[in-house]
Amino acid sequence: MALESASLLKAGLVLLMAAQVLPSASSCNRGFYERMINDLCLAKFKFDMGALDQGLWCSWPDTMEIYEGLTNCTFQVALRVDCFWPNQIVDRFFTQVHRIYFHDCALTGRLIHDPPTSILAPFIAVPVLVTLLMTALVVWRSKRTEGVL
Repeated sequence: MALESASLLKAGLVLLMAAQVLPSASSCNRGFYERMINDLCLAKFKFDMGALDQGLWCSWPDTMEIYEGLTNCTFQVALRVDCFWPNQIVDRFFTQVHRIYFHDCALTGRLIHDPPTSILAPFIAVPVLVTLLMTALVVWRSKRTEGVL
């Protein structure tokens, strides 16, 4: 008897929790949410990115604030229209944004550039010097044939 009442209590708690979660999940108007993030968030993002030089679009320090604003906007709109966040709409939205604005960027999010000269110079100088030294050693040794054999 006690076992049955415990399982009934658990089932009742699960149903009570489901009753509170399901209405908020079903009250999300996905079409309206998608229009709102396109009209509000994407419009501001486009404006901010348009004000930024296109050469800096792949520079995370330059775009971080704009991108965080876009992320926050999609979250705030989700709260206002009673939708979960993140969701499939947001995933598709950010995929679209990345396809348009960040498709040429490196996977690390950094601009590709040469390393500083202080790092690059030893990687060039050491092999050149070793090659010259070995060549000089071979030439010097080939002129000294005494004692060979």
